[in-house]
Amino acid sequence: MKERWLLRGKHALITGGTKGIGLAIAQELLDLGAKVCLVARNTESSEKLLSDWREKGHEVHALRADLSRSADRENLCREVTNLWPHLDILINNVGTNIRKASIDYTLEEYQKIIETNMTSAFDMCRLTYPMLKASSAGSIVNIASVSGITHIRSGSPYGMSKAAMIQLTRNLAVEWAEDGIRVNAIAPWYTRTPLVNSLLEDPEFLKPLIERTPMGRVGEPEEVAAAAVFLCMPAASYITGQCLAVDGGSSVCGFHPNWDFILQAKSTTPPRSEK
Repeated sequence: MKERWLLRGKHALITGGTKGIGLAIAQELLDLGAKVCLVARNTESSEKLLSDWREKGHEVHALRADLSRSADRENLCREVTNLWPHLDILINNVGTNIRKASIDYTLEEYQKIIETNMTSAFDMCRLTYPMLKASSAGSIVNIASVSGITHIRSGSPYGMSKAAMIQLTRNLAVEWAEDGIRVNAIAPWYTRTPLVNSLLEDPEFLKPLIERTPMGRVGEPEEVAAAAVFLCMPAASYITGQCLAVDGGSSVCGFHPNWDFILQAKSTTPPRSEK
């Protein structure tokens, strides 16, 4: 395989990296030769997985941090600096949500969502900037959401935080291009992760979701991971400031189509007469 499709020896830091999309990204990066550091509030549940990876010859580390806390973010970046001389890849994946009507949120709930999702991404970009610049080919991928592009039933604070991540992506892509740092975002639709599994098990929730998705299914973590990791590759070296929706076509579907009605209408419409 050509080197532009590999990540041999690259140093990658993934927040929220022990489950769901973050875990799938970690596996993809390791398979392509990267050295990976996972960050989570609790890494104990991943000890067996980490041991298996190390037995296969992968260099993988796990650090504990609550990225909604400024002090934890600063301590984490000091640990990463001691671990590696530079950083090639930063994946801002950590996130949380509380689903409510806008008028029902407390200020504390709102602040928790914004601090965990948006502020952590902004601060992690700033704190790792010297290490990414030292790489000379650094790449940041922010895991945003379709909720940052259009309305979905995830609650307004979550959508606000993800929209802000997309705009942060654009701003930093321009500011840091001269430093050799590319910045992109991924906007997943509903994906089978611990954050939404309970929703996907509810038929009344799942049915309209599938109807709105042209591909007729929810996404898998590995499908989001493939897109995120591509943006980190040398093959993507001229891509920056972009937000790639991984959503089965949902973000470009302007209404909830009744496909049976459309197909029936096509079959019963008489052909146009020739003139």
